[in-house]
Amino acid sequence: MPKTYEVEPVTRLEGHGGLKLTVSDDGKKVLDAQFNVTSTRFFEKFVEGRYMEHVPRITPRICGICPIPHHIAPTKAVEDAWGVKVPPAAEKVRNLLMQAKQYSSHVLHFYALAAPDFIYGPFADPAKRNVVNIIKDMPAEGAMALKMMEYGQALCAAIGGKSVHPIVSIPGGLKQPFSEEHRDFFLKGLQEQIDFTLKTVDIALKVVSDYFDVIANVGVLPTYYVGVAKEDGTHDINDGMLSVCSPTGEIKRYKPQDYLDVLGEHVTSHNYGTHTFIREAGYPEGVYQTGPLGMVNVATKFRTPLADGALKKMRETLGNPTPHVFAFHYARIIETVAAIEEIATLLKDPDIVSTDIKTMDVVPRAGRGVGMVEAPRGTLIYDLTGDEKGICQKANLLVATNHNLGGIDKLVTHVAKQIIEQEALKGIKLPDPWVK
Repeated sequence: MPKTYEVEPVTRLEGHGGLKLTVSDDGKKVLDAQFNVTSTRFFEKFVEGRYMEHVPRITPRICGICPIPHHIAPTKAVEDAWGVKVPPAAEKVRNLLMQAKQYSSHVLHFYALAAPDFIYGPFADPAKRNVVNIIKDMPAEGAMALKMMEYGQALCAAIGGKSVHPIVSIPGGLKQPFSEEHRDFFLKGLQEQIDFTLKTVDIALKVVSDYFDVIANVGVLPTYYVGVAKEDGTHDINDGMLSVCSPTGEIKRYKPQDYLDVLGEHVTSHNYGTHTFIREAGYPEGVYQTGPLGMVNVATKFRTPLADGALKKMRETLGNPTPHVFAFHYARIIETVAAIEEIATLLKDPDIVSTDIKTMDVVPRAGRGVGMVEAPRGTLIYDLTGDEKGICQKANLLVATNHNLGGIDKLVTHVAKQIIEQEALKGIKLPDPWVK
């Protein structure tokens, strides 16, 4: 009889999920491998019948890790439906809010969710592999990580009104401007954060060097990739085009409003979340990955110099597009560098404290609008339809979980076969743990 192994819940995950592996009775052949979303949220139904402008206040509750993108994306969707133009200064402040969340979230993921396995080794006692022990055993690095997360979250709170469930973005702009006092405060601490980021880059590069044998040989599976970028390929988490990179590197870009022509949703029997896929390729061949690795694979360049240089170095090492699943961590650090560089640029921009942050020409009208941004875990697409009174009649949300589920299933199966059928770990050289 086949043997089934289940891990539920999967820990160090923003949400609820489970892993199910089925192997032959002799344990030498993988029959099935699944990553399952084990809970439902129903937000698409929650917002029906609500005022369109209320949606950006409701949907940040979808995720406590990335509520900022879930605040900005629906605001953009409402503005698209109503034909509203936003003042340039308001768009800059929104971008600063997005970059602050990108910065704090990526640091959280690297130090709290990923680093324990690298610091102590992937086969160390699970009770030891956590961020609490990192803070205990590496107090200087732990204190640095906490200060980085605190800076990003404090900046989110200063702009958004709240750090977790923001209230500042409204159709047409912002409720309130970003004050000069807050600007000066965060400028004062900026250089320290840049120094911290550069130290984090050094740590990340050591991880890449130490674990290069794993990165280069385990979980290397070309897929499609999806992210957000400008028409010229510039990486942009706040405003860009829906970008698709094929497994062989061909890139196509589309208007967010055309996403239904590009992406399809497949319902599986083992998952509450739909598997999205590239329509042109079909399912399951067209499943894809999004998030940091997706973003660097669909981009041709970064807007900031340090991040752009890091992207070029990554591609020299791992190729373009980069098909290595463990390179997600590498890409995440590059995006962290980009975020602090963007924060520095925006904080020094005089427009960031402008009071011209709200257009008064906002009138509800019947229509459909699409808003898209990039969250730390992947692309968010909000599709909202409202009536002439401004009441939401229909909502379709494609979040990072949808985008990644099919790709995760494919990768879990691939890695399981590598380890069980090909005994790949026997040929892998692991470094000595940083801390024993």
